[in-house]
Amino acid sequence: MKERTILFLVAMILGGFGTGGVTPSFGQEREEDVRGAFLTTRTKPAEKSSPSATTTRPSRRRPKTSQAKASGNASVKIGATNASVAVGAKSEPKTDAVAGEKPKAQKMGLGLTLFARDTNGLSVRADPSRVFRSGERVRVLLETNTDGYLYIFNTTDGGKPVMIYPNAELDEGGNYIQSHVPFEIPASTASEERLRWFTFDKNEGSERLFFVFTREPLPLVPTEDDLITYCKQGEGKCPIKPETEMWAQIQTELNAPVQVAKSERYGKAQTAIEQDATTRGLGLSKNDPEPSMVMMRASTDASILVAVLELLHK
Repeated sequence: MKERTILFLVAMILGGFGTGGVTPSFGQEREEDVRGAFLTTRTKPAEKSSPSATTTRPSRRRPKTSQAKASGNASVKIGATNASVAVGAKSEPKTDAVAGEKPKAQKMGLGLTLFARDTNGLSVRADPSRVFRSGERVRVLLETNTDGYLYIFNTTDGGKPVMIYPNAELDEGGNYIQSHVPFEIPASTASEERLRWFTFDKNEGSERLFFVFTREPLPLVPTEDDLITYCKQGEGKCPIKPETEMWAQIQTELNAPVQVAKSERYGKAQTAIEQDATTRGLGLSKNDPEPSMVMMRASTDASILVAVLELLHK
């Protein structure tokens, strides 16, 4: 089952890579400020790998405190021909802080790095703006600066979007992301080499990946056991297709003020520390390699950050 899902994802995400509606920041000094603000929250010390260390993919299920709060909020609206997700009211704010004490918020940040498979089978940083050819393989590595939830949608040549993550057959349907613990898609720990990469086929096209990072789960979007149960109801239920209202909200967020910092250190191989942190669920330290692109919301009040990557394939 898991193998079929990953193959489906590979078929869905073949194309080009770009910044879409993200507005870049101007000036090297400002980019350094953005990069510094993102990396300064990397407070976890780097851990050394050991022969006995597990390589099990980290759990993506939300903490129990969040589960109790979110229970009963997920509701799926079924369309006549396609599975679709309805979006309702906004999620309730967190209540973990002591009464009367205002929790200290920080700007939401998302780091993205594109890796390509070189002729030696190594993962090397790739230029996201170039055109890809048939047979080339890529993988995306993400990192956030705060705990939250990740949703990934895909469109083909401007067509209708589908939700490819969370996925009922990956990570137990979970999508919880921890601060500065890297997440990769597809997983480099997949059972077969062909399942560890997005492989470009012979068909030309433009594919867009929309990464939606939120402080709280999106309302009425099933995850974990709810998503697994829903997808088992029959063929064609999944992948879920967001309703027009929800997709319009995501598109609107693309126009929100976002600061961007880019690094052009392409061709460098992925380090052992990056690989270890990804497969074991470890936090990165300030001295570890930084993402190729960092995006941060301009306001601390924002509860969602949307980034789009466009993959061009000829």
